[in-house]
Amino acid sequence: MASSFGGPYGYGYGYGDGQQQPQPYPPQPPYGSSPSSSFGSGYRPSFPPGTDPEAIRSFEMADRDWSGYIDEEELQQALCSGPYQRFSTGTVRLLIFLFKNPTDPLGLGPKEFAALWSCLGQWRAIFERFDRDRSGKIDLTELRDALYSLGYVIPPSVLQVLMSIYDSRSSGTCELNFDAFVECGMIVKGLTEKFKEKDLQYTGSATLGYDEFLCMILPFLVSYD
Repeated sequence: MASSFGGPYGYGYGYGDGQQQPQPYPPQPPYGSSPSSSFGSGYRPSFPPGTDPEAIRSFEMADRDWSGYIDEEELQQALCSGPYQRFSTGTVRLLIFLFKNPTDPLGLGPKEFAALWSCLGQWRAIFERFDRDRSGKIDLTELRDALYSLGYVIPPSVLQVLMSIYDSRSSGTCELNFDAFVECGMIVKGLTEKFKEKDLQYTGSATLGYDEFLCMILPFLVSYD
């Protein structure tokens, strides 16, 4: 039996009437050939042109085995050595799930890490823009406005669910810190992209079978369990 998804709030991804949908994430560059597993003899990982030098430095410092890839623990170290505070294990695992090249079992390569670094920079700018009282946290209204600025029109009922889930992982004060905001926003973005694959006409509704629904949702649930 199929289920239909959609609602009176409209679809929260993209705009009609010929308006271009804002892109909350930079498109990930095409994956090139995998770097050599031997990083000795002065070999350096190949980053896309224009990569932030701090991103390159953080990657190279975290890649302790010189494999050309960084795993969960190394990603945490790379982000902490840069401009970010320590992220939760759940957020780190989610970032790897969303940015990792499925054909590379070892972790994030230079290109994927550069895309992740750029994305986090954009999301931090959004967070700081809507953290109007400069508390280092955003409340329900600020979360709504921040997600709307990214192109996601989230119904109030869903916002309440998001806040209750990610606030418990943040501070328990009905506010989200940057870590929780990233995890929350990435889930919204990822699930929306999956939904759009079924909503080819961008009507805000889609019909899919139970197995399709599970295949859409479960990867996000188990990716950082």
